[in-house]
Amino acid sequence: MNDARKMAKTNSSDIPVVYVVDDDPSIREALVDLLLSVRTEAQAFESAQDLLGKADLLRPGCILLDVRLPGANGLDVQLHLEKLGNRMPIIFMTGHGDIPMTVRAMKAGAIDFLTKPFRDQDMLDAVSLALQKDRNVRQQSAANGAVTDLAKTLTRREHEVMAAVVQGLMNKQIAFNLGISEITVKLHRGNVMRKMEARSVAELVRKAELLGL
Repeated sequence: MNDARKMAKTNSSDIPVVYVVDDDPSIREALVDLLLSVRTEAQAFESAQDLLGKADLLRPGCILLDVRLPGANGLDVQLHLEKLGNRMPIIFMTGHGDIPMTVRAMKAGAIDFLTKPFRDQDMLDAVSLALQKDRNVRQQSAANGAVTDLAKTLTRREHEVMAAVVQGLMNKQIAFNLGISEITVKLHRGNVMRKMEARSVAELVRKAELLGL
């Protein structure tokens, strides 16, 4: 199987992809074939530099990363991606793993650490878990972004009223604390519920939590 074909990028695609990084061409090919057999898109790379230079790391997906690579090793790649703020899940592969290496990788957020040779099903299970984690993170990020956009439509006073409402304060308490009338509080409160697209105080509280209030 031609590695160049596997490395073709589809930057605009929302289809999850698994990036396979290993300096052994036979392992790269076997893993790509395994993933394609379960209808999972896969692209192969022979080094960390190859991955970082050619892969679209903003796509949904995960990385199967050999620890021992020419040039930068897998743990270095993990650290580099973390510094970039990239949270694509990583599954490490190694034929020479040891406990300190495993602990370092897992503490840094690796999904799994598989020692070669591993069973196909163990790899597929790890990939499934990694892709699900990536979906969850992206969905949460999208939800946070949507709530942030709604909050930007609030006035300064409406922000103050929302903060008070999610703290459980009554209209009378909010009016006293802000030095305004209860009627004005009710108006602001109504605006907050409408602008935040909240059908209940409980829903408003959930959205406020996403904003860190």
